[in-house]
Amino acid sequence: MSFQLHEVNDIIASVNDAIWAYFLIGALILCGLYFTVRMRFVQFTMIGDMFRQLVDASPSSKGKKHISSFQAFAVSVATRVGTGNLAGVATAIAVGGPGAVFWMWLIALVGSATAFVESTLAQLFKRPSSESFIGGPAYYISRGLHSKWMAALFAVLITVTFGLSYNSIQSNTICEALNQAFGFEQTLVGIIISALTLFIVFGGIHRIALVSSILVPVMAIGYFILALVVVIMNIDLVPHVFKLIIENAFGLEQVAGGGLGMTIMVGIKRGLFSNEAGEGSAPNVAATAHVSHPVKQGLIQALGVFTDTLLVCSCTAFLVLISGLYTDGSLQGIQLTQSSLETQVGSWGKTFVAVAIFLFAFSSIIGNYYYGEANIRFLTDNKAILTIFRILSGGAFVFFGAVASFDFVWNMGDLFMALITTCNLVAIVLLSKYAFKLLADYRSQKRRGIKDPVFHRSDLPEIADELEAWD
Repeated sequence: MSFQLHEVNDIIASVNDAIWAYFLIGALILCGLYFTVRMRFVQFTMIGDMFRQLVDASPSSKGKKHISSFQAFAVSVATRVGTGNLAGVATAIAVGGPGAVFWMWLIALVGSATAFVESTLAQLFKRPSSESFIGGPAYYISRGLHSKWMAALFAVLITVTFGLSYNSIQSNTICEALNQAFGFEQTLVGIIISALTLFIVFGGIHRIALVSSILVPVMAIGYFILALVVVIMNIDLVPHVFKLIIENAFGLEQVAGGGLGMTIMVGIKRGLFSNEAGEGSAPNVAATAHVSHPVKQGLIQALGVFTDTLLVCSCTAFLVLISGLYTDGSLQGIQLTQSSLETQVGSWGKTFVAVAIFLFAFSSIIGNYYYGEANIRFLTDNKAILTIFRILSGGAFVFFGAVASFDFVWNMGDLFMALITTCNLVAIVLLSKYAFKLLADYRSQKRRGIKDPVFHRSDLPEIADELEAWD
């Protein structure tokens, strides 16, 4: 049986390499560059407005339970900031070398424009629901492209990718970290995590938003501060680290050895897994926010990409590169991050990482579940099916990840990530004209001195009938 699983794992890995090397990497970069140029570098020129929207974000209730813009941001960051930042970055460096970090940065810089487009579209085509709003790629594909089959395909893909596959990755990483730090048996940890997840997911999006808005800032700030302390302690090595990253990203040694392609592919794969720009996941939460103009949430979600990759991922990258342990072939994933921190701050370092990854990954499990729930609701109103999904996502697959192998869960995650991203990129390229128009309208209102731009569906008369969440 184990031999058969090994063969399946090898086949999945080969398919992954083919899809990423021959199509998806180029598609991600080209789409990001196209959106960046077409929107006049929105992710750089409007970064001040991103922070203002985040600070000003608050739900306008009027008797209704609305998700605030900040809460939607927190849930999406919760799924971004997880194992991709601590384990994924370490794996990228171990497999692709220090140059992989550069390609993670690049995909974040251009990908933030892609994140803006997909989240703005999610806001535009969202629908009112009993608690707040609901939306995402399945909704803008259905209402914007009028393609029911493609919308259903995306809904199935994201449900499997996040609700099942990615939750296995998060659980696997938590168990590895706790096992290395405390010697906890992985089966027992899997049972405990499954029970905690089921308790929260049966509470709905408001409980998810509340938990995420508390955990995410605490865990991100704590990890960032510790990493900053380590960098300051090794300030003399910082120029060497940057030099290492740049030289390995384009170095002749990598080209001659045939390793440059691996460096690029691993860097972009782990970067996308971490920041999710273009994957079609964050729009599901972006659609739940109550804002006066779709562009506002697009700006906030673009900021989430910067927060994830340029801050949190860079923290892990500097820790690993300063330690020099990435050349040790026996270390991978979260174990490499734990050992790297341990060399800098002592034995309590691996304990800190174990606690941090529990918070990071557990909040990701919660957010991943919601992506699945939102798309189950798109496909059917059958409550029995939703209950089955809750049990599978929060229980069965969280436990499966606890006992499965590192390679298997990550290879499965990469395969589904490729499929879901391809589907979403096609949709947002075809619908991007609406995001461009909305951004032009937002900028026009700002130039006229309107501090709080407002969107009305009459501003887009050609699709006004599809915009039932807007007056």
